[in-house]
Amino acid sequence: MKLVSACLCGINCKYNGGNNLNPYLLELWKKNQVIPVCPEELGGLSTPRCPAEIIGGSGEDVLRGQARVIDANGNDLSRNFVQGALKTLELAHSSGAHSAIFKSRSPSCGAGSIYDGSFKSCLRSGDGVCTALLKQNGIKVISDEDIIIVRSKG
Repeated sequence: MKLVSACLCGINCKYNGGNNLNPYLLELWKKNQVIPVCPEELGGLSTPRCPAEIIGGSGEDVLRGQARVIDANGNDLSRNFVQGALKTLELAHSSGAHSAIFKSRSPSCGAGSIYDGSFKSCLRSGDGVCTALLKQNGIKVISDEDIIIVRSKG
């Protein structure tokens, strides 16, 4: 079993109230091969919500208390993001999921690159908060962009 960012399955949980539908992942969900999850909603954030980015580091740094997740209005959402990551980890353990396909660049789910905290669509290397926690616990996380590349080669 795999976890997947809920927005990729067409669930309207993205910060702006929309989704990032990936038809392939939607089909996997319909076949009960993936479990949709939105760490930000699990952390108590509403949809829609103000966009947020990691300031001062990566998801690993947020988990260590060395960086913060701040929304565009300046509110510190770090606790929500950590709480959502912990609940996602619990779900992974209870469902037996050993891997996840997560939305690229997200401050929760980003794998390999995230927005840099400037709110100017600039990227930096690093993982989102949930991705960092899952990886620390032996769960493989790949970006939705990587799954598109793999599928197009096959």
